[in-house]
Amino acid sequence: MRLKLILAYDGRGIGGWQSQTGGNTIQDLVEAAIAETAKKPIRIHGSGRTDAGVHALAQVAHFDAPEDTNMNPFNWVPALNTKLPGSIRVMFCEEVSRDFHAQYSATGKTYRYDLSTEPVLSPFRFGRAWHLPRQLDPFMLKEVLDLFIGRHDFEAFGARRGYETEETNWVRTISGVTLDPIEWGWRITYTGDGFLYKMVRLLTGTAVQAAQGRLRLDEAAAYLDQPPGLPLGKSPHCAPADGLFLEAVHYGEKLRRV
Repeated sequence: MRLKLILAYDGRGIGGWQSQTGGNTIQDLVEAAIAETAKKPIRIHGSGRTDAGVHALAQVAHFDAPEDTNMNPFNWVPALNTKLPGSIRVMFCEEVSRDFHAQYSATGKTYRYDLSTEPVLSPFRFGRAWHLPRQLDPFMLKEVLDLFIGRHDFEAFGARRGYETEETNWVRTISGVTLDPIEWGWRITYTGDGFLYKMVRLLTGTAVQAAQGRLRLDEAAAYLDQPPGLPLGKSPHCAPADGLFLEAVHYGEKLRRV
């Protein structure tokens, strides 16, 4: 039985999604909970990696339950949650077809990034928002964010993991970006068919630089669709992990322009 999990987690103090030697990652901790429940080690597969400090409202993962396990999907939720730290929760579990894959079946993702413009950052938003008490021009912020909508070569907004080649595809389609006021600042929401490593953080950091008067609109635009060799280089403006949330992973449904 292949099971699909919806996971929510607070990324503070955790080494991101991907399994590491120290074992303090989402994948390691969830796999340990599954192994304790199933009485054998089982590999889980996530929709993608989130970095250390990044949060998730609805990360998706799947695993194949052992044939000798007679638990139904509903029972896996409390079984795993009793073995996980309170900062990681299994929100939902369902049986899916054997050809479902959390990563390769995904058609897109939605991320959000929260900006706090409060003079003093509330301790309840510490690690969950980028604190920007300096003047921020929302009109310029929106103008730069609108530049990112559409199909572009985002190489200048993708950090390297070390295994990229000349054939690496840096092209992605962002179907929509919204900028919404919230009680204590602004919320940026990105929806697209895929995102490069640190892409949302680099897009956000670049837009904020312009909104603070440190970067012109044409300078921000010039990072997009650069010719081979990146004559202007990569954007150096990376937002911290604090305000980034994986909000949804999409499967099959048509991505709407938001």
